[in-house]
Amino acid sequence: MKILAVSDQVVERLYSLASGDHFKDIDLILGCGDLPYTYLEYLVTVINAPLYYVPGNHDPEFDIRDDRSKAEGGSNLDLRTVCRGNSLIGGFGGSIRYRPNGTNQYTQFEAYLRAFQMLPQLLMNRIKYGRALDILISHSPPHGIHDDNDLAHHGLKALNWLIRFAKPRYHFHGHTHFYRNNIAEFDSMVNTTRVINVYPYKVIEIA
Repeated sequence: MKILAVSDQVVERLYSLASGDHFKDIDLILGCGDLPYTYLEYLVTVINAPLYYVPGNHDPEFDIRDDRSKAEGGSNLDLRTVCRGNSLIGGFGGSIRYRPNGTNQYTQFEAYLRAFQMLPQLLMNRIKYGRALDILISHSPPHGIHDDNDLAHHGLKALNWLIRFAKPRYHFHGHTHFYRNNIAEFDSMVNTTRVINVYPYKVIEIA
């Protein structure tokens, strides 16, 4: 499976790449937050691959009655899991709370409560498929992994718990913007999970 994962920044070059044949072999598009939904809608329309995404802290709060709060043609995977082909994919939106009334922002405790809401789905996956998750997508990084020192970019400890409990093969996230070429800043192994910061986009091929 070949995946195009995107987050945080509109890359103008992707418009021309997508309209050509560059992404013709992409099987899945994953959005890790803080992108205009019109951008995601363009990618899913032109590439013609399924889109799953989670909201970031700069995205609007989801409202099923408001088309502006969702990407048409895609599926908001926040706190949900799906089986796509042979892959189990789960999503966790939002970031650490750094403003009193910030949208899609959560304290560490609130993030744990949200993560616990996924338990029934993860347990059902384990019963049905013999595993809980293959791919976890989030906006925030886990605590202490690819996160930063300023409050707005602290990682979520609930994601560390999800990685330990669900044991996904891959965890894709955004939110932190690193411009240097140190691979440890965007690609790390945590036990059996490969954690990748996809900012602003990455193409990942998985078996």
